[in-house]
Parts: sequence; structure tokens; C-alpha cells
Amino acid sequence: MGTPRDVDVVVIGAGQAGLSTAYHLARLGLPPGRGFVVLDGDAAPGGAWQHRWPSLTIATTHRVHELPGLPFTPASEDLPAAEAVPAYFAEYERRFELPVQRPVRVTAVRRTGDGRFLVSAPQGEWRARGVVNATGTWTRPFVPRYPGQETFRGRQLHTVGYRGAAEFTGQSVVVVGGGASAVQLLGELAAVARTTWVTRRPPVWREGPFGEEQGREAVARVAEAVRAGRTPGSVVGATGLVVTPWVRRALDDGVLTRLPVFDRITPDGVAWDDGRTVRADVILWATGFRAAVGHLAPLRLRTRDGVIRLDGTSAVDEPRLQLVGYGPSASTIGANRAGRTAARTLRRLLDQDTELARSA
Repeated sequence: MGTPRDVDVVVIGAGQAGLSTAYHLARLGLPPGRGFVVLDGDAAPGGAWQHRWPSLTIATTHRVHELPGLPFTPASEDLPAAEAVPAYFAEYERRFELPVQRPVRVTAVRRTGDGRFLVSAPQGEWRARGVVNATGTWTRPFVPRYPGQETFRGRQLHTVGYRGAAEFTGQSVVVVGGGASAVQLLGELAAVARTTWVTRRPPVWREGPFGEEQGREAVARVAEAVRAGRTPGSVVGATGLVVTPWVRRALDDGVLTRLPVFDRITPDGVAWDDGRTVRADVILWATGFRAAVGHLAPLRLRTRDGVIRLDGTSAVDEPRLQLVGYGPSASTIGANRAGRTAARTLRRLLDQDTELARSA
């Protein structure tokens, strides 16, 4: 594989959290290339946004937060998010000359014998004094297991495979999940298909504006769970479901009438223990994602619950590893702030290491 390349900081991932971190690292004086690099697993800019379904527009997203230093000004709210946001990210990388290398899919992060990290990928290895993990969740879609799932004769897909409502015309679709994606897809599907919405818990609808204070409160609740080593849930889940004008219309039309989640799956649909059944051609799993942190396994940082404990953005058991886009920053609400915090924390730790080396 050749000789590892030496660098102060490796940022893994070039989505919103990774780009925010890179911006702040540069602002703090780390030279691009030698001071830090960004390794991105995708072939093009855009993070997870480039993989979203084509019918998701800027107007119907939960919200696209601007990256630091560059306003997000799409030409129209009707533009597909999968086009507008990647174009914005690409311009951001160019504008601030961020050293993004792609496609580089990191497979492992290990400690070295001299107190550094070895970041490995098929494209090479990097030896770093600090690592920022910003790999998000998109590559790890989650589908729960239910009795009889393997007997279903229809189609099952996760939201990562959804490309638009037209292919479901005239079919009966069961949408599983209580998040913003489920609500968005139900709004599209109900126009062409028969829909049934099931969730584990009743949805919490939020009327009125959602300001910075509410965002901070939601992030703080998730942060406390991660700090304690508990499964964090999602920040979006903590904020509730926003009642936009089109959501209000869907509620009034009965599109968003929810049933409790079924007890089992049958060959022709889903069933509850009380005898109720729903026939289905399709089960659409809008059941979220899990953190893509498998490459960090060699560091042995996970608790029994599978969580990496954090204090802010720092791994409690390895402070030179920063996690952004994870736990409390696993949404655009917290990604920008997390990038700034991670960059400042690593800059301070690297400066301390340098001072100790000089005085030794």
C-alpha cells in the first residue's frame, strides 16, 4: 500500500459536518493538505444529499442549514435537493479550497505505537495526530425485523431505494416510520396509491416556528444520552414533526392518519394480534439509519449498547477522535456548531502536544 502520508488531522466524510469542520480547521491555521485532509467516500460532492429521491425539493426538506461563510441561495425552492445541495457543497469546496480527496472509503482507523492514528483505505493510508469522523448515517439504512417478514410476496424497500411515487401507482403501500421522511413520502404516495401509515409511537406534531432555542434544547437532550452511553435517538425525532401548509392539508385529508405498528407480516400484507389486517403490495421502511462507524471498531470505543460515549464532540475514551454528524450533531441543526467545536478542540490538543514535546 506504500508509505503512509503524514498529516495533522484527517477528516473522514465531506457532508455538512465534515465540510464545516474543514472550514474551521483552515480558519484556525492548519494548512490544507499538510495540516489536514478530507477523505470522502462518494465520487462527487454532496454528501448524502446527492442520493436523495428526485422528488424531494428544497421546499419539502426538513431544512437545509447553511455552511459557515457561504449563504445557500438556490435559484428556486422547487429545485430537487439532490441537485441544489450538492452544487452548493461543490461551490463551498472550491471557494475555500478545501483538500477533499475522493472517492476514498476509509475501512479502518487504528492507533499507532507513537500515539497517532493510522487511517486506512484501499486508496492508501494516512498517519494523523487527530481524526474527525463525519461519516453520517446514509450508508447504514435500518430495517427492523418482524415475524413473517421473509414470507411477504410483495416488494420491500427502504427510503434509500425510493425514487418517486409514480412506480407505485394503483398499489397498496404500507409506510413504516414516524419521522419527517415518512411524512414526506406519504404526501407523495397518497396522490397515486392507497396508503397506510404505521408507527411505533403516536406522532408529535409541532405547530408554529422552530427557533434556535428549541434546536439547542433538542440537541442537548440527545447529547446527554450519548454522554451517558445510551442510544441517542435522533435530533429530528426530538424536535417533533413540523406542520407545514402541505402537512396541514394532508392531515385534514386524512392522509396522515396513523395506526400502531403491526405485530407480524403476512404473505399478502400486515396483521395485528387483535385480528386487524391490511393488504399490501409494498412495504416502505422509513425507519431511519444507524451511525456509519464500523471503521472505528479497531479503537474499541463502543459501550455494550453500541454507543461511542461523547463529551461534546470528543470521544470520552479517545479525545483526539472527534465525532461530528453523530448523536447530537446527526442533523443539519447541530452539524455546523459541531464542526467548529471539533476543530477548536483538536487545535488545542495538538498545540498542547507540541508544547509538551518542546519541553521534554
